[in-house]
Amino acid sequence: MDRRELGDRQLEAVLERLDALTREVALINRRLEANEGMLRISAQLAQLNETLGALAYAALGRQGPEVRRRRTG
Repeated sequence: MDRRELGDRQLEAVLERLDALTREVALINRRLEANEGMLRISAQLAQLNETLGALAYAALGRQGPEVRRRRTG
């Protein structure tokens, strides 16, 4: 392989680009971590909703809920 030597300007340009890419990757990682947290919150809310529904039915006892429907016509 033929190796090229980078000049000072080229090396600075490469380093600047690497720094920019590093910042972008860090930003993406922070966003992913935030999304993972939101997924956990969403799962907990779904579980809480199921629990509240079960408690509501348990509070009704043996009889089911009375549902009154409006007549259309």
